[in-house]
Amino acid sequence: MALDQETLTLLIDAVRRFVTERLVPAEDELANSGAVPEDIVREMRDLGLFGLSISPDYGGLGLTMEEEVRVVFELGQTSPAFRSLAGTNIGIGSQSIVLAGTDAQRAEYLPRLASGELIGSFALTEPDAGSDAMSLRTTAQRDGDDYIINGTKRYITNAPIAGLFSVMARTAPERRADSISCFLVPVGTPGITLGKPDKKMGQAGALTCDVVFDNCRVPASALLGGQEGTGFRTSMRVLDKGRLHIAALCVGIAERLLRDAVRYALERKQFGQPIAEFQLVQAMIADSQAELYAARCMVLDAARLRDRGENTTMQAACCKMYATEMVGRVADRAVQIHGGAGYISEYAVERFYRDVRLFRLFEGTTQIQQLVIAREALKAYA
Repeated sequence: MALDQETLTLLIDAVRRFVTERLVPAEDELANSGAVPEDIVREMRDLGLFGLSISPDYGGLGLTMEEEVRVVFELGQTSPAFRSLAGTNIGIGSQSIVLAGTDAQRAEYLPRLASGELIGSFALTEPDAGSDAMSLRTTAQRDGDDYIINGTKRYITNAPIAGLFSVMARTAPERRADSISCFLVPVGTPGITLGKPDKKMGQAGALTCDVVFDNCRVPASALLGGQEGTGFRTSMRVLDKGRLHIAALCVGIAERLLRDAVRYALERKQFGQPIAEFQLVQAMIADSQAELYAARCMVLDAARLRDRGENTTMQAACCKMYATEMVGRVADRAVQIHGGAGYISEYAVERFYRDVRLFRLFEGTTQIQQLVIAREALKAYA
């Protein structure tokens, strides 16, 4: 159920103040330490940011998709690593349980995910299975009342701090969607080993690492929904929603980048006048504003379609493709407007330039989005 307008406005205002007053001033600390300060984590929990998409029945805010993206527009105004901490609980770390979990699984995990007590992590990608998720090799073999999981997962977001893994594993050898199942595996389960946190180009503080399952024994009750063969289809539904979330995040970051670029252009003087008065600088600002506006409209439209119960696979892929490419262009222009200063880490645009590169890769590369869009268009217009 949608929030009333007054409540939604209060929530967005509260998130905006939190971003401006707490997160933006902590960006340098996060970049240097590689960790979100504990006091900020507590405040994120108090604001309900870990439970945006989880029903109030389980302690979350239960936002609609449109409400969620409006909140994410605000969270995008700062380092994406802050959002990443809660991002898996909002999306891929919880939504498989929301969509397909048993009543017992929902009751056990969703309240703790919504509060931020438990960090969820979605373990799909493998060393030899990225875009081609169907080729994953992790297996889950039935052994009496248990399953034994073996395999390695790679680049798993929030794995170093996770309390729960949603693990995609093969329960049948055939290369079919119904050969892949999902298991809910608490991090303390024997047989789980975490690799060292990955050293990445950007997004310091957004932690990833390998997760190795070596004869990891879990009870049959860990099988998502209590049914084999539903994991792959559930994960694709989760990714549809996640792609809208990421697109909204890119809109927010682009707004921050453009605001920083405009402010710099108004302050920086060359040839006796602010560089904002030069038409070629204005052209970069205009292109960025137009593309940002287009992405924002796309995301809001797709979110409203999803809230009406329509299939938004194509629209979500369009948003993910366009918004992630758009924010890369805006980041590039922001650095260009800053000139040499844009290459210096003292300015946030240098960090954002590296941070946003990831968005064209995870939750489906740009090229995968193109394939999805083309496939859906061929069906729609045939």
